[in-house]
Amino acid sequence: MTHDLTDLPYAPTLARLSLALAIGLFVGIERERRHKEAGLRTFAFAALLGAAGGLLGDSFSLLAMGLLGVLVVLLNVETIRTGEGAEITTSAALFVIGYAGVLAGQGHTFTPTLLGVGTAALLAWKQPLAGFSHTLSESEMRSAVLLAILAFVVYPVLPSGTVDRWDLIDPRAAWVSVVLIAALGFVNYILLNLYGARGIEFTGFLGGLVNSTATVTELATRVREGNGELGEVAYRGIVLSTAAMLVRNGIILGLLAPEAFASASAPLALMLAGTVAAALWDRRHLWVQDESDGSASPANRVTSSVPVVSSPFALASALKFGAIFLALQIAATLAQRFLGESGLYVVSAAGGVVSSASTVASAANLATAGALSARVAGHSAIIATIASALVDLPLISRFGRDAKLTRRVTVLIGAITLLGALGAAAEYFLL
Repeated sequence: MTHDLTDLPYAPTLARLSLALAIGLFVGIERERRHKEAGLRTFAFAALLGAAGGLLGDSFSLLAMGLLGVLVVLLNVETIRTGEGAEITTSAALFVIGYAGVLAGQGHTFTPTLLGVGTAALLAWKQPLAGFSHTLSESEMRSAVLLAILAFVVYPVLPSGTVDRWDLIDPRAAWVSVVLIAALGFVNYILLNLYGARGIEFTGFLGGLVNSTATVTELATRVREGNGELGEVAYRGIVLSTAAMLVRNGIILGLLAPEAFASASAPLALMLAGTVAAALWDRRHLWVQDESDGSASPANRVTSSVPVVSSPFALASALKFGAIFLALQIAATLAQRFLGESGLYVVSAAGGVVSSASTVASAANLATAGALSARVAGHSAIIATIASALVDLPLISRFGRDAKLTRRVTVLIGAITLLGALGAAAEYFLL
C-alpha cells in the first residue's frame, strides 16, 4: 500500500519527520562524540530516509531499508580500506534507527522513541556493559538463563486457574512463588557482590514488601550456603522483611477499608514497634561489639568478610518452597470451604500462611462490601499477619539450619505475636 504525500495533512507529516529527525540526531550525537565515520548527519539522514519510506507506504519502506543497506556496505568498505576494521556496531545502529524512522513515518511515536533511546544507551554504555559481561562466570550465566526460562517460558504455558476437579491445585500460583524465590536469590547475589553483606539487608526490606515468606526463605538459604557467616546480617534482613510486611499489610487495609484499619491499627503499631526496637537493639549491639573489637563501624565489620556464594540461586530450594506453598494453598482452600463463616479466623490464619497480603485484601474487600464488620475484618487481618510471621520459623529452621539464627528469630516472632495479641485484646475489650 502506497500513499501520495500530497494527500497527507501537513501537520502530521511535519510531526512524523521531526520525530524521526530528533531520533537520528539523538543517536548520532553519541557516534559523533566517538569520532565514528557515521556520525550526527549520517544517522539523521538514515532516520529521515526511513520516515520518508514509512510515509509513502510499505514498498517505499522496503526501498528505504535497501538503500540504507547499500550505505552500510559502503561505510564498512571505507573503514576496512583505511585499516580501521568493520563498523559492525555502528552498522547495526544505523539499521535500527532507519527502522525507527520507518515507524515514525507510519505514525508510531512510543516504539521509535524507545528504539532511539535504547540504541543510544547501548552505544553509550559500551564499556560498563562489556566489563560486566566479562566478569560473569559460567554459573552466573546459566542461572540467568534458567531464571528467564522459569519466568518467561514455563510460567506462560502453565494452565490458568485450578486443574483438578476439586479446585484445589493452581499451578500458576505455586509457580509464581518458585519464580519469586529464584528472582530474590538472583537479586540477593548481585547485591551481595556489589555491597557485601549489607546488600542482604536491602533485599530483606524490599523483598518483604513483595512476599516476606519467600524473602525469609531466601535469606535462610544464604546463611546455610555461607556456613553461618551471614547469620548476623540475615537476622537484620529478616527483621526488616517483617517490618516491611507489617507496613504493607497496614497500607492495604487502610486503603481498602479505613474502618477496619482503625480496628487493627493498635496491634499493627505494637508489632511494628517491636520490629523497630529489635532492629535498633541489634544495631546498638553491633556498635558496642565494634568498639570492643576496635573496628570503625558496623558496616565495615559486616562487609569485611563476605563468604563466597557459588550460585545466584538454588533451584532445588525454590522448587521445595513452591511445593510447600502449594500444600499450604490446598490447606487454606479446604479450611475456607469446610469451616464456613464460623471458621473465618482459622481461614485467615491459613490464608496468612500462604499470602498475608491477599488475605488482608480479601478481608478488607468483604468489610467494604458489608459482608463483614470492620472489627472482624481488622482482627482477620491481624491473624493473617501473625500467621505470616509464624510460618517463618519452620522455614528458617528447614532452609537455614542455623541454631543461633533460629533462636533469635523465635524470640523476635514470639515478641511480635505477643504484642499483636495484646493489641487485639486491648482493642476488643476497651473499645
